[in-house]
Amino acid sequence: MLLPYLNKDLIEAGCDEAGRGCLAGAVYAAAVILPKDFKNELLNDSKQLTEKQRYALREVIEKEALAWAVGVVSPGEIDQINILNASFLAMHRAVDQLNIRPQHLLVDGNRFKKYRDVPHTTVVKGDGKYLSIAAASILAKTYRDDYMNGLHEEYPYYDWNHNKGYPTKKHRAAIAERGTTPYHRMTFNLLGGDGQLELDFALMP
Repeated sequence: MLLPYLNKDLIEAGCDEAGRGCLAGAVYAAAVILPKDFKNELLNDSKQLTEKQRYALREVIEKEALAWAVGVVSPGEIDQINILNASFLAMHRAVDQLNIRPQHLLVDGNRFKKYRDVPHTTVVKGDGKYLSIAAASILAKTYRDDYMNGLHEEYPYYDWNHNKGYPTKKHRAAIAERGTTPYHRMTFNLLGGDGQLELDFALMP
């Protein structure tokens, strides 16, 4: 059973990201403020749910949350500031958009860059412990999936509608054969193995 909150007397926003380990695409993050009495037996870490369950829960979260928002950091920004900082920035951008100012942030993971003067608590595997973090994980995951499905229409060869930019064998084989796209993270080890092989920066014809 997931916990409803850490601090009962504070307006608390759960934060989580999606796409940190991908080779391509933006990193997404969400921030969610749930009512203190929010209950949903299905709500859990997005990785423990089916795609159908995640999208059904997204509708519930968006309808019942006191506030929610999604933040995005582009592949180019990821290459400039690294993926850890990009994950923090995506969460900051999500919190920026909340129409209720949180008094405390519950953040999935073990590290976070302080957001303004708002105190925070990091929680390892928090998306399996707190409802608000689980809700944020579902929003981040589903909105990023929508984004990657859209990119798949532009570059179908990379199988992004299935792998969502993660380093599968098929994705890496496509990079080796066709080169990279503008959506690939050029600072990542795109081909795997011990070294980064030389890649064309533009997609091959």
